Amino acid sequence: MKRTLTIVFLLAVIGVMTGLVSYSVTIYRLFCQVTGAGGTTQRASADTGPTLARTVTVYFDTNVAPGLPWRFVPLQHSIKVHLGEQALVYFEAENLSASDIVGHATFNVTPDKVGVYFKKIQCFCFTEERLEAHKKVDMPVTFFVDPRLAADRGTVDVDEITLSYTFFRSARPEGADDLARFGPVASAQNGKTLFESQCAGCHGIDIARAGPPLAGIVGRTAGAASGYPYSLALAQSGLVWSETTLDRWLAGPQTLVPGALMPMSVPDESARRDIIAYLKTLGTARQSEGSAAKPPPG
Repeated sequence: MKRTLTIVFLLAVIGVMTGLVSYSVTIYRLFCQVTGAGGTTQRASADTGPTLARTVTVYFDTNVAPGLPWRFVPLQHSIKVHLGEQALVYFEAENLSASDIVGHATFNVTPDKVGVYFKKIQCFCFTEERLEAHKKVDMPVTFFVDPRLAADRGTVDVDEITLSYTFFRSARPEGADDLARFGPVASAQNGKTLFESQCAGCHGIDIARAGPPLAGIVGRTAGAASGYPYSLALAQSGLVWSETTLDRWLAGPQTLVPGALMPMSVPDESARRDIIAYLKTLGTARQSEGSAAKPPPG
């Protein structure tokens, strides 16, 4: 009897140990999510705390595991935020292969002790993500740094945080979300840089050069800026410059308006998107006309 009890006890111990080994990864992940151990960030439904004067600079680091043919980069190097201030940043992912692939992002922050205070509201890392062949998307992350960081003596020295991601090929691709839900995000700042390098040689903002002035171009009828000798084809085209018509024009001026004289095109879709975002910052046609109608000061 005693021998039987001993055998039963040993089998029970082995069963418990086997279970712990089998679920050790899951248990450790749950432990990290609750405590912030290892720099594991926390998840929040909203930012409801106060915003403090103290700021931290958050840097972004991205990696792709071997075997995943993706390009994955942050669209900003860093951002300075107040404790408790909600921030929105973007990361770009591109599938370089000819097949749809499901990926999963792991994440952490350094220093590790900040993990419990780094709260994400929205992140692509919450789910398995499918990216179609040769597609590129801009993925948002919404986060804040908990103002309770300021009350922790152990983090009094923290003024910089690095948020790191690594994308792996998913081991559970079934039921993955589709990254196509994230449309590309235009960058007016990048568009300004592209405009200055590719367009400013021919176009001024308020003055005509080889091309017409572009202030207030959004909403303006093509060929309508006064004082510029447009081609007859463009002047009679009846086009109104919107995001769509500007994109088609930049992609191929003669394709959109046969007989147009503009010799340059912008073949890259993302570059066109950013340039148009910058042009939108120059005001609409009505705003431009209104400002032009004002008499000079004095």
